[in-house]
Amino acid sequence: MADADSLTLRLIDGIGRVSESAWDDCAGADNPFVSHAFLEALEDSRSVGGRSGWQPRHAVLEDRAGRLLAAVPLYRKSHSYGEYVFDHGWAAAYERAGGRYYPKLQAAVPFTPVPGPRLLVAPGADREAIRQALVGGLVELAEAEPVSSLHITFPDEGDAGALEAGGLMLRTGLQYHWSNRGYGTFDDFLADLSSRKRKAIRKERREVRESGVTLRVLTGSAIEPGHWDAFFDFYISTSDRKWGSPYLTRAFFDALGERLADKVALVVAEAGGRLVAGALNLIGRDALYGRNWGCAGDFKFLHFEACYYQAIEFAIQRGLARVEAGAQGEHKIQRGYLPVTTYSAHWIRDPAFAAAVGDFLRRERAAVEQERRALCTMSPFRQGGAETKAES
Repeated sequence: MADADSLTLRLIDGIGRVSESAWDDCAGADNPFVSHAFLEALEDSRSVGGRSGWQPRHAVLEDRAGRLLAAVPLYRKSHSYGEYVFDHGWAAAYERAGGRYYPKLQAAVPFTPVPGPRLLVAPGADREAIRQALVGGLVELAEAEPVSSLHITFPDEGDAGALEAGGLMLRTGLQYHWSNRGYGTFDDFLADLSSRKRKAIRKERREVRESGVTLRVLTGSAIEPGHWDAFFDFYISTSDRKWGSPYLTRAFFDALGERLADKVALVVAEAGGRLVAGALNLIGRDALYGRNWGCAGDFKFLHFEACYYQAIEFAIQRGLARVEAGAQGEHKIQRGYLPVTTYSAHWIRDPAFAAAVGDFLRRERAAVEQERRALCTMSPFRQGGAETKAES
């Protein structure tokens, strides 16, 4: 690694200001959400930037020759929407006390509660030393910016450890992931479940088939503009029911199809000769990431089939190690998705407020671990099955 004095950490106002190859060398190929193409699709489609409240302020670490050694997807935020690590309560408390919580800096993939790397380090660099330089540099940048705080959401475990070691406060949460234990078929997975859970899943899948709904998983060039048109309609309808305002624009899905089609697994459901539902997944090196779902109508058990069972079948066929089904939803447990710990890291400028948040996080962290252990007892797997991994 170059001497720390020869390194420069600076902010850029768009992913297009750094070369795609240099960024992706740092990001790696494991997680598509931190790729240059995905982040650029968000910016070019105006899903971020403009009046979205997500202003790109990506951090890039360069040596004296201008070579990119590391990067962080970073945004200046004027609200706390689209993050999935909820700090609305912190903002309200701080502002009641006379402070100003917004703007803040957010290292994240917008609208995407998928754990992954956030401190992106170029291959061949001294990873730990670069991580250390990034963490210290991010805090220095936050101190120099007119912001209240810095938040890094959904870092992987390695980055979370580096952030905590660098003095940031660590927060934990829970998600639900399915693990592939070497299954050859969906029936092999079912054989791992208790008899009652196995029968329940078979019943749900049978009722979907008997309702006249058929499902396909499309990838690459098989995804046509008409599929994106229908899926966007489903997405808008679901957004209106859940939170009232969609985050992603129609142009984003076109950009996704143009730039990352081979990383997309789009589940489409048809009934009566028309598309009635869809579930969007992205394909990583060893995982399938479930993202958005929408449906035009009321079809019993279709949500479970499209979002969970089709994802499991696809992962088994592709030999993927896991399916990450995202945040919330204890109903996922009985369908084989077990609770796992997720992380976020936080720096707050105001020392008194930081102390109060730190005290809250210590108590919350113990409660989250207690909840995780309790949820693991609800595992649908037979004694000695996959629940042992979730409890380890």
